[in-house]
Amino acid sequence: MTINLSDYERGKSFDGDYDEALKALQKRLGHVQVAHIVHKRAAMIVLEGWDAAGKGGAIKRMTAHWDPRYFQVWPIAAPSPEEKAHHFLWRFWQRLPALRNIGVFDRSWYGRVLVERVENYASEAEWRRAYDEINRFEAQQADCGTTIVKLFFHVTQKEQDRRLKDRIDNPWKRWKTGAEDYRNRARRPDYLTAMHDMFAHTDTDHARWTVIDANDKKAARIAALTAIAEQLEARISMEPPPLDPELEALAHRMLAKSP
Repeated sequence: MTINLSDYERGKSFDGDYDEALKALQKRLGHVQVAHIVHKRAAMIVLEGWDAAGKGGAIKRMTAHWDPRYFQVWPIAAPSPEEKAHHFLWRFWQRLPALRNIGVFDRSWYGRVLVERVENYASEAEWRRAYDEINRFEAQQADCGTTIVKLFFHVTQKEQDRRLKDRIDNPWKRWKTGAEDYRNRARRPDYLTAMHDMFAHTDTDHARWTVIDANDKKAARIAALTAIAEQLEARISMEPPPLDPELEALAHRMLAKSP
């Protein structure tokens, strides 16, 4: 399937009660996390997209009701000198979720074929080779039973500019922006080309891309959390395991003695 980002620019507001919809989704995602814990499964949620597209806000609301012992959020920035001395996927192997855990990647290994490609941090041979390397990496995780959910948050240039201006104007949001946001903005056509190629090469059967129209924040959050819940539920039993009869008997005996 060809992914065209221009198809995700309507910015339609959420049609419904946002607070009620969000509450229901957070409860649903809470059950999803428990299913991964009790059935001993792992999952990776990958969020890519434009600067100021709302990835952080989606993560905050997605994980609001999760047990912090069983999920990790990995904000991926530029690699350290040690990480640069290894293959580009090395640092992500260190962050793979264990069984019962969900790993959330705020940016990911796709930096090799996006920012590293556009900003010439990787040679053409390196980023072209990376498509197959990424597909093999994701296939290995899927073969081991790890579910992979990949979301891309898309905003128009006009909406991104509005949000970047808000971050500059609001002193409590300035920490969220930096010079790299504006350097990246200046090369939007190059990034669009890289994104088109990324979708074409890495939208695979075991790790499909889902594009979120993020031009309206509330609608985007509901769409993103719904997509995550649906894709995780499709790959794990949502039936809780039966209660151990010995535990049940013990609990009844002990609780019967309570004053």
